[in-house]
Amino acid sequence: MDVMLLVLILSVCGPVWATTIDMDYGGVPLWINRFLGEPSVLSLRDRMEPGWFRAVNTQSCPLECDCPIQWPTALYCEHRGLQHLPEGLPSRIQYLFLQGNALTGFNSGVFANTSSLRWLFLDRNQILSERLEPTLLSNLTRLVNLFMNHNNLTEVPTGLPRGLKQLRLAYNHIEKISPGAFQDLRNLTLLLLQGNRLKTVSEADFKGLPILNLLDLSHNNLETFPKHLPPSVQQLYLSGNDLTGLSEDCLQDFNGLRYLRLSRNRLKNQDLASAAFNVTSLVELDLSYNQLTQIPVVPTSLQYLYLEVNHIREFNVSSLCRTVGPTSYSRLKILRLDGNKMAYHQLPPDWVYCLRVLHNIYI
Repeated sequence: MDVMLLVLILSVCGPVWATTIDMDYGGVPLWINRFLGEPSVLSLRDRMEPGWFRAVNTQSCPLECDCPIQWPTALYCEHRGLQHLPEGLPSRIQYLFLQGNALTGFNSGVFANTSSLRWLFLDRNQILSERLEPTLLSNLTRLVNLFMNHNNLTEVPTGLPRGLKQLRLAYNHIEKISPGAFQDLRNLTLLLLQGNRLKTVSEADFKGLPILNLLDLSHNNLETFPKHLPPSVQQLYLSGNDLTGLSEDCLQDFNGLRYLRLSRNRLKNQDLASAAFNVTSLVELDLSYNQLTQIPVVPTSLQYLYLEVNHIREFNVSSLCRTVGPTSYSRLKILRLDGNKMAYHQLPPDWVYCLRVLHNIYI
């Protein structure tokens, strides 16, 4: 069965929530609530004959777009080579798909008639920061998802709607966060900024995000671990930067950090404080593809530890278990040590007492 057909079936007949695999959309799937009338496909390209839509749908629809009767509040204008937003956008639309065009910016007032918008997809255009007016989206008070991945932005847009829950700005050229850009986004739970050019994070950059859950800063140019991040973050991704170490207080302000990804940096043991990862809420820690020569000290509550492709030569049990006893042992389920400078026969005999609930170890 075609995979996309399976997703469509699940969204109609299956659970309340389904995920799209139509495109990566910044690397994090978009969950779809079919009971809210959310469309279960994010692109009609190569799926249905456009002429069929116009033959069976009597609602107004711009000539450059498609208006499927299955989703009467959705407007599909994606992959059309558009350089300007279509005129006469219907006021009924809640889901606007404009990805894969040649848009560089917008004239003022272009969204004046679309105050009901909930999703706005602008991925893979050529949008420039200087072509975005601060008040461009100000009337979109119902907007919850804004997608602007793979554009030419050099700074985070300002004047974003306060109701946003997801903001995806991955793979642009963002070098700075505009002052107060996130100040009023009290509902934002997901923020994607990976693949940009951020070098530093100032104290005020992420103010105003009280319930942010996932923050992706991977593949930027950060040389030091960013402080002043929202304490509510549970998933923090910093892979592919230029970090060499972490101080003892880098993670101490987080309320419940669970997933931390630091792969493909330049981390070295001598620049890691001994208590750098002493966060009992941590479930998963990814330190793969770094320059570590020893297993760093991690909390015994950790369940997934990825250390592949470093320069580790020995297995030091004390990094995983300070003591071993009836209730003193590591909760690790997965431990990856493959691609290092050690072999299975080098494991000390007492490792099994420390890792007594381990499911898989890779050496």
